[in-house]
Amino acid sequence: MIEVLIVAVLVAWSALVVFKKVFPRTAYTTFAKLAQLCQARGWHAMAKRLSPAMVSGCGGSCGCSSNDKSNVAQPVEVQAVKWK
Repeated sequence: MIEVLIVAVLVAWSALVVFKKVFPRTAYTTFAKLAQLCQARGWHAMAKRLSPAMVSGCGGSCGCSSNDKSNVAQPVEVQAVKWK
């Protein structure tokens, strides 16, 4: 019985992580609405935990060029390992 509970928690957690990675905008709005619902019911700790983090940096709609190379760090050249 405990094994089933552990597997169910791991599957739910994995589904949540995939949902956040694959659908970031939908996840943001979903968690924002859940946080508002919890705030309205008086569950302040749960609302604080569910509220999505603020987006930092360029979101793509600020007018800056998306292909601007000055802000992008240059990739480090990979060097081969030489064994003695």
